[in-house]
Amino acid sequence: SVSMFLNTLTPKFYVALTGTSSLISGLILVSTRYINITLQIDFVIQNEISGFIQIDAGILTPCLGDSATGAGGSECKVWRNPLNLFRGAEYNRYTWVTGREPLTYYDMNLSAQDHQTFFTCDTDHLRPADAIMQKAWRERNPQARISAAHEALELNECATAYILLAEEEATTIVEAEKLFKQALKAGEGCYRRSQQLQHHGAQYEAQHRRDTNVLVYIKRRLAMCARKLGRTREAVKMMRDLMKEFPLLSMFNIHENLLEALLELQAYADVQAVLAKYDDISLPKSATICYTAALLKARAVSDKFSPEAASRRGLSTAEMNAVEAIHRAVEFNPHVPKYLLEMKSLILPPEHILKRGDSEAIAYAFFHLQHWKRVEGALNLLHCTWEGTFRMIPYPLEKGHLFYPYPICTETADRELLPSFHEVSVYPKKELPFFILFTAGLCSFTAMLALLTHQFPELMGVFAKAFLSTLFAPLNFVMEKVESILPSSLWHQLTRI
Repeated sequence: SVSMFLNTLTPKFYVALTGTSSLISGLILVSTRYINITLQIDFVIQNEISGFIQIDAGILTPCLGDSATGAGGSECKVWRNPLNLFRGAEYNRYTWVTGREPLTYYDMNLSAQDHQTFFTCDTDHLRPADAIMQKAWRERNPQARISAAHEALELNECATAYILLAEEEATTIVEAEKLFKQALKAGEGCYRRSQQLQHHGAQYEAQHRRDTNVLVYIKRRLAMCARKLGRTREAVKMMRDLMKEFPLLSMFNIHENLLEALLELQAYADVQAVLAKYDDISLPKSATICYTAALLKARAVSDKFSPEAASRRGLSTAEMNAVEAIHRAVEFNPHVPKYLLEMKSLILPPEHILKRGDSEAIAYAFFHLQHWKRVEGALNLLHCTWEGTFRMIPYPLEKGHLFYPYPICTETADRELLPSFHEVSVYPKKELPFFILFTAGLCSFTAMLALLTHQFPELMGVFAKAFLSTLFAPLNFVMEKVESILPSSLWHQLTRI
């Protein structure tokens, strides 16, 4: 049957098949000629750095946060944003100007739980002011919380009451700083008293733990006030002293505040020293850690980096280290580059973030975009190399490359953390290059034409004539106009040539 089918093929079929095959070959050649230079760089990168990439196993060791259950029943750890803004002085001002709420109910509810964990203890009912504040932290109405804080201050100098007023009632950072200084004075007194009694029983120990949390929180927020008011060196000193005084309280992630302040001072050697301590295999990673490490390595080569030169000569050792660091950062959180490259618009960061999610990307880019812009060529290097990360990650994502597989629950949790007017970024899907899709479609179309020409030669001939006549109709119209305008003798000479 096969030989009979082949014997019935007409010469027209072979002519059509040969012509279309030549056409496809030419189109493929043209397409491959103009492939983006980024693909060439990624090919060089994969060949040159695949031999010495180190596997990093320390990823998401939970330290403080709440679990958000996403698709598939998996849990995503929600963390307190270490650089969260002030509600009264920043979030509320955004609402006054735009009429939009930057915080979701889920995010604020998590903050209420944090406040109850940090600022209350079982013995609060023994002190009237603390008993009022214990109820205030559970109150959903902001005005009711503020009124309760004022009521507590009428009874006693209550540190947590000053904290609430500084966070929610103060309309400027200057006002918030004044209230935090008053909170510091009250908090230090409570801390000293509870420190002397902490070994007298479980209740005293719990009270001392609460007073410690209050004191650390106040000092950290005072340091953030100094940073926002332009006193960056003072803020760095306060953060260093705080980390030295309370080295075990890593739950506040004060080192991320310190990294941002040091980058503002362009103290890159000090930034590297902090990274050397906290970018450890046994510690949980974050976008701040990974992307700051990438920024420092990019800074060494970005001012002289050229994609065309890299594709010709290959990458130097320093360039390979920088690209490897970028790939590591992008694999940890793939949403950050679009915000750094300003391909997506930023919003105010939430009070809680999801590691490796869009909320963490927003929180990082909101504070660190200026530091990437300050390093000449850093964003250009990121633009040329960040998409190459996804060519190294196995697909489907049953395992990661440098980190654990990207969690599937991030999109669901981010939608609860981020406001509805923001378009949540999702994990980039693998897509075939355009020229492959184009070639596949062209081959399919050619095969269909060849089959139709073989089965219905007369009908396809009529169709081809009609198509060609329609295609060349404008040209024939132009030729007729030219013949009517030019003299007949001149037109005769041109046709002879």
